[in-house]
Amino acid sequence: MIPDRAAVRTLDGMADLDLVRRIGGASNGLAVVAVARPDGTIHTSLVNAGVLDHPVSGEPVVGLVVQGRAKKLSYARAAGRANVVFRNGWEWVAVEGHVDIAGPNDALVAPDAIPKLLRDVFTAAGGTHDDWDEYDRVMAAEGRTAMLVHPERIVSNPGT
Repeated sequence: MIPDRAAVRTLDGMADLDLVRRIGGASNGLAVVAVARPDGTIHTSLVNAGVLDHPVSGEPVVGLVVQGRAKKLSYARAAGRANVVFRNGWEWVAVEGHVDIAGPNDALVAPDAIPKLLRDVFTAAGGTHDDWDEYDRVMAAEGRTAMLVHPERIVSNPGT
């Protein structure tokens, strides 16, 4: 049965991040991230994302890792906000909020803390790796950067 598309609810409270974790986990962290372009149109792309603790505040955020030259990163820097949608079948949940960015060109965390943060985001999104030193090397070579979305608004279909 297809749920009523008009029946959407806004969720309150960090307990709702459990829903994000559940749906995200069921889809192996696969999500769509949406950010506004400078002209107001929307840029979307498929990413892996997951819930983890913010490296500075300790509060839960939705994190994803992006290449340093990715358009979504430059758009997120300019817009300061993003929306990440996870789905599993007809069940979905969207997390919207302002974005913190932590990478080689950002001062959010110390440069020597970036490899651990990228690993934390990767594992929160369900990733595993057999050679973390190689992972760190590739991430650094690609200028990989963490986007951390603060869950200011969480919306889901009511079947959840």
